[in-house]
Amino acid sequence: MLNASPYVIFSSQAREALEFYQSILGGELRVMLQSQYNPDPAVADLVMHGQLDLPGFSLMAGDDPSGNTPAESGRITITLWGDDLDEAHRIFDALGEGGTVNTAFSKQMWGDYYGDLVDKYGVSWAIDIDVSGES
Repeated sequence: MLNASPYVIFSSQAREALEFYQSILGGELRVMLQSQYNPDPAVADLVMHGQLDLPGFSLMAGDDPSGNTPAESGRITITLWGDDLDEAHRIFDALGEGGTVNTAFSKQMWGDYYGDLVDKYGVSWAIDIDVSGES
């Protein structure tokens, strides 16, 4: 059995972004810097590998030491789903600060609460909450 985790590549903001996500989502953050393995002082403070571990999910990230990561690279969306509407509102609002909300978090025609946005680091997020048990 294999597991999958999104791996987001940043130009130089991986640590800042991971700490931001941890402040919203919680979890345990581990960060390995380039300076631990790369003697080049120009990249010493860049993240070689960062990992935010949450129950059932890990978000991984690093900085591109070449500095050639295009701003539009990746084109992925990190999707969070579940059934806790209050927590979803909190997370959506926090991720949206300084970012761009594409779809406001609200009840959709298919019955779920859904919203998507691009955070202040350029990472796309979607949140879908199943409220089928809602009275």
